Amino acid sequence: MALTLVRHTTPQVAKGTCYGRTDLALADSFATEADTVLASLPDPGLLVSSPLTRCRTLAAHIADHLSHEIVVSEHWIEMDFGLWEGVPWAAIPRDQIDGWAEDFHHFDGHGGESVAMLERRVRAGLESLADNALVVTHAGCIKAACAIFGVNDGWDTDVPFGGMITLG
Repeated sequence: MALTLVRHTTPQVAKGTCYGRTDLALADSFATEADTVLASLPDPGLLVSSPLTRCRTLAAHIADHLSHEIVVSEHWIEMDFGLWEGVPWAAIPRDQIDGWAEDFHHFDGHGGESVAMLERRVRAGLESLADNALVVTHAGCIKAACAIFGVNDGWDTDVPFGGMITLG
């Protein structure tokens, strides 16, 4: 299955803030970043987006350019960081960060999703895609897909805002 995953463009949020499910607006640089994304996109058979605004806005821009409809899917929403949402990473208690590092896949001490839960959701999303899909999503979902496919650096994959990876 050929699959292209596109990370949303830069969100409007203070640097160093933990955010996942928080529905953020996009930075003023959106138009420039979105045009850069368009310049290197394949023409997909299916266009899918996370339901969060930062992805749906980019997906709508792509849809207008390619004359495609968007399928919005909860499978591709970012990880829920629970009580950490909107908190500067530096303000999260050290013992909680250490707990996550010690049990990366199963830690849910923040009251949100564990990485294992995110991975299961992304796996279900992958199984529901048609060949040649393009998904506008988040860094966590892209990392999960890379880990599932066993490519790039798996969970350590780094995709910049507006960046993309093709799998399959």
